[in-house]
Order: sequence, then C-alpha cells, then structure tokens
Amino acid sequence: MTSALFTDFYELTMAQGYWKKGYLHRSVFDVFYRRQPFGGGYAIMAGVEPLIKALADFRFSEEDIRYLRGLNMFDPAFIDYLAGFRFKGDIWAVPEGELVFPQETLVRVEADLIEAQIVEGIVLNYVNFQTLIATKAARVYRATNYGAIMEFGLRRAQGPDGAMSASRASYIGGAAGTSNTLAGELYGIPVLGTMAHSWVMTFPSELESFDAYAEIYPDKTVYLIDTYDTLQSGIKAAIESGKKLKAQGKRFGVRLDSGDLDYLSREVRKALDAAGLTDAFIVVSNDLDENIIEHLVAGGAPIDQWGVGTRLVTGAEDASFTGVYKLMAIERRNGVLEPTIKFSDTPEKTTTPGAKQVYRLFNKDGSALSDVMALVDEPAPEAGKEITINHFSADYRCTAVTPALVQPLLRQYMKAGKISAELPELREIRAGLKERFGHFDATYLRLLNPHIYKVSITDKLKELKLGFIKKYMKD
Repeated sequence: MTSALFTDFYELTMAQGYWKKGYLHRSVFDVFYRRQPFGGGYAIMAGVEPLIKALADFRFSEEDIRYLRGLNMFDPAFIDYLAGFRFKGDIWAVPEGELVFPQETLVRVEADLIEAQIVEGIVLNYVNFQTLIATKAARVYRATNYGAIMEFGLRRAQGPDGAMSASRASYIGGAAGTSNTLAGELYGIPVLGTMAHSWVMTFPSELESFDAYAEIYPDKTVYLIDTYDTLQSGIKAAIESGKKLKAQGKRFGVRLDSGDLDYLSREVRKALDAAGLTDAFIVVSNDLDENIIEHLVAGGAPIDQWGVGTRLVTGAEDASFTGVYKLMAIERRNGVLEPTIKFSDTPEKTTTPGAKQVYRLFNKDGSALSDVMALVDEPAPEAGKEITINHFSADYRCTAVTPALVQPLLRQYMKAGKISAELPELREIRAGLKERFGHFDATYLRLLNPHIYKVSITDKLKELKLGFIKKYMKD
C-alpha cells in the first residue's frame, strides 16, 4: 500500500492547515500502546519491514491528485505541494520479533509536521495489526511448548490483505508455516497442508482416498480421519494405508479436525502404536487457541502438530491492538525541538514528552530487569552503574537498580526518507523468538494473570513530565 491516500481524511485537512499557516516545522511522534492484548503480559513487535518499504514509495499518484482536486476542499497550490510529496523523515523502531510492553515507544517518527501527520494512518495500520497477530501466534507457540504450528486462516481472515499480513505476523510469532501459498512465495514462509474432507468424499472409500494421496505424496502424507467415523473407520483406513508407506520407509501423520481432541488423540495413539506405527504423528485442528492448547498439553494429550486458523488470524477475542500515535516534540523557535505533552486526568493517558530511546536492562543472569525510557539527549544507562528508574506516571514510585547489561531497543530504519538499515529475513526473526522469551521470567509470560513487567522513565524524563503536569494542573 504505497498510495498516500491511504490516510485518514482529517490528516489531509490538518496538513493543508499547517501548510497555509506555515507550520512546516520538524516534529517527533511516538507509537505506543496502553493495554496488553488478550489479557497477557507482553506483545510481539511486528510490521516494521512492510511499513518501511511502503514509506519509501509513499506518494500521491496522478490519479490520486485528480481525485483530491475533485473534492473541492483543497487549495490548488496545496494540491501541487502534495503532487511532489515524499516522506523524507527518519524512522526509529523496535525490531520485529522483540517483546514489547505498554507505554514504551515502539516507533519514533521524526519528520516535518505535514509528513508526520500524513503517514500516521499507514504507520498504525501496519504496526497495530501485525503486532496483534504476532502476539497471538506467540501465545499459541508457548502454549504448545514451542511445538509445530501450522497457520491456515486464509479463508477466515479479514480480506486479502488481512490474510497476507496475518500469515507474515504469525510466522514472526512462532508458526512453523502457512497454508497461504502466496505468503509462502512473497515472504519465504514454509507452506504446509494436508487434505480436505472433499478429497476423502470424492473417492468410493476412505482407504482408496488415502492410498491415492499416499501414492502421489508419499513424503508428505497426513490422513484426515474424521470425515465419517474417526475410530470406527478413519483410523483403521489410515493404518492400512500407512503400513504400505512404512514398508517404503516413509513416515506419515493423521489429522483430527473435530470431536473431543483429548480423548480422540489418545485413542488414535493407542491404535497407531498397537499397529506398530509408533513413529506416525498426530495433527489436530478445529477452532484452536492458546487456552485450549495449553489445556491439552498440560493433560498430556499425545498431539504432535497443531493447525490454528480463525482464532489466530483474526485476533479472536481481541480484534485490535491499541497502538496510538502522539506528538512528543515540535520545533517552535530557534530551530530547537521542544517537548510536548497530552495531559489527562487519567494518569495512564498522559503522554511522556520528548524524543526518547528505550533501553532494556538485564540482570547478571541474563534475565530482563526493566525497560526504561530516556530522552535521546541524556546519557544512556550504563552497565554496572546504578540508575534510578521511576514509574511512567511520574508519581512517587521509584527504585535504584544496577544493570549488568543495557540494550537500546529503538533502531533507525529510515534516514531522510531512505531505508538505512538491513532488514533481516523472517526466518532469522522467528529463529530468535524462543531465545528472547528466555530472557523473561515465566511469570511475565503466563497466559493467566501474568506478572506486570516494569516500564520506567529516568529521573530527567520524570522531571520533564512533572513540570508539564504541574503547569497544566495550575492552568
């Protein structure tokens, strides 16, 4: 999506207002979120690469310009300005696949005010949806104890773009592959699939359908055994056909797509083992999510692979990520960026002013201690040196810590409108996810009632925020 019309209309009306008033000043906007999705303890950052690539080509086409002229809302000179519009700003973002938390900066946009406003919609669109789905996938991934997950939500996703974005984000969050063939081509995601009930129903018998599939795909056979009767016919036909594959030195699987997956998987495992097919694997599907999977895993159900579709690619119970885009600093005089704040009677909705970097502090054992936000023009926290970290609400809560390691989270991906960083392969991002989880105590990662990971601010940032709060409370 590279048309600059992919923005909310009020961004364009405000942009014309800035243009008429001469407000072409530099500005800083932050993307952050206030509430964890799914009642969880973390989110997984995603959407950065497609966002960066889209911004590099973001512009108004000739057709777009004709459309805007036809609205009779814009000054012809402003329309001419938009005809030459390009995003020439800088983008800093947390890398994809990293764990992120409420209130901290996920993306920092530094650009002139008009540019920064026009790109708000596309920034939030890419980051919000893909972060939501990557987070859901990661919850499923952990619930399987880092098992094999196949994402196959294409037919239930919210439109073609939703399906493509969901496949990409699901892979970042831990899915082993996708049924979405186009996503496989474009993103390099392994494509996976078995058979549908229609395949089984096409043949005179289950056995004939299974034999035909095994003949064509002897190295990729997974029998769908619940078309008619799982235990009375399906598994029996799979065993008969599977023995022929085993005689060829091939391994196969069976798939359950309905019924009591706990009970059926145990009975199917018994039948396979009794037939000497101990290396045959069991795949399950049927409206799975992390809660169902966690229950099955905890109960010891003999399931080897998981097919997850609808409740993964749609976000299920949490259909949107709550990322917001707020002005944090603007050039007002003498070419100096001045911090800004959105004040609210609700402390959590009062923004944290200024252009900021986010640092992750680690203990000696490599575990994450806290994330701390600092102004970009103040010294970074140092390993082995004590630092006071404060609650982001700028109240009395604070503590002194001495990190063993400090990691800056925001990396620069665009400079002056050009891509300025190497964008890693999706396989590389996914491969590091389990290791990144290992930096966090399990209490932060559990599905039910997770412990709250601390996001803090430095003394200097606290003083700046308190100064604004006192001013607005006084006013």
